[in-house]
Amino acid sequence: MAETPVRFGILGCANIARKVSRAIRLAPNCTICAIGSRSIEKASAFAAENGFPATAKVYGSYEAVIDDPDVEAVYVPLPTSLHLRYAVLAAQKKKHVLLEKPVALNVSELDTILEACEANGVQFMDATMWMHHPRTAKMTEFLSDPQHFGKLKSVTSSFTYNPGPDFLKNDIRVKPDLDALGALGDTGWYCVRAILWSVGYELPKTVTALRDPEYNKAGVIMSCGSSLSWVDGKVATFYCSFLTNLTMDINALGTDGNLRVHDFVIPFQEDIAPFYAASNSRFQELSIGCEPKPSEHCVTTDLPQEALMVKEFASLVGSIMRNGSKPEKKWPTLSRKTQLVLDAVKSSIERGFEPVEVGN
Repeated sequence: MAETPVRFGILGCANIARKVSRAIRLAPNCTICAIGSRSIEKASAFAAENGFPATAKVYGSYEAVIDDPDVEAVYVPLPTSLHLRYAVLAAQKKKHVLLEKPVALNVSELDTILEACEANGVQFMDATMWMHHPRTAKMTEFLSDPQHFGKLKSVTSSFTYNPGPDFLKNDIRVKPDLDALGALGDTGWYCVRAILWSVGYELPKTVTALRDPEYNKAGVIMSCGSSLSWVDGKVATFYCSFLTNLTMDINALGTDGNLRVHDFVIPFQEDIAPFYAASNSRFQELSIGCEPKPSEHCVTTDLPQEALMVKEFASLVGSIMRNGSKPEKKWPTLSRKTQLVLDAVKSSIERGFEPVEVGN
């Protein structure tokens, strides 16, 4: 028997909400129930332009969506500065929370959100879409293979894009009162999550920001990087930027193998995503090449990763509502670990690029 679709309310008309609203329509266990914006005209236009079902209700405030008794879960793509207010309010009204990243301005804010979700028995998940692509599970298998990958020694990750002058002047991600973490919160979130994923979500002991981050005139980070280190000798680095051509790379190095992926955030193609793996590589005679050559592994999917994300979220929500299950703790735990590292990078920058121990 098919699952009863989880009824989503969407808070705001951010550009990313176009992508996620499409995902909700594609996922078999979800439906769009309502959308709210600061004006009912904007919400109505957004619903019409993005193919919302005729039954979707339109509101002129975020609160009205949260107050709607038909809404079971909310997707929150609002500026980071508003996450604390509206995620907590949604949890208090027993709405399950799918929250855009970065989930908060700091871990203290996130803890307040997570405490509200736990106290009210609602599921929390951040909207890091690539975590839900089947390629990620396949890459995890390779990293966990002691024969072909061995022991992880080093990881590098980068997510950068150059969105152009209008973005750099007007987007919420460059405004200190809306998204004060700038590139660190937007693209850096993905880099940090990629590193944590590759090490099995073990927090580093110390984080040291790289010197010379770039800022806009308002003091918001436009590019930055950091190194991370673990007690067992593992190391990692990342670079994130709004000022560099599009790149979305992970390179994980093991004692017996290595993994590369060049489009980990958003696959270059929606239905197929490759990664490259090499094991027990050696130089050929006279060092004119290497053998065996890295192999390409292509993972197909019938649904785009954002639809798989909302499908998984809705499955957890449905299990809570209809079977009395407890919220899955994996997702808030991963969000909190990612936020802890972001906080440490920011702290290292503020302390003159000194090493900072990662909190708990």
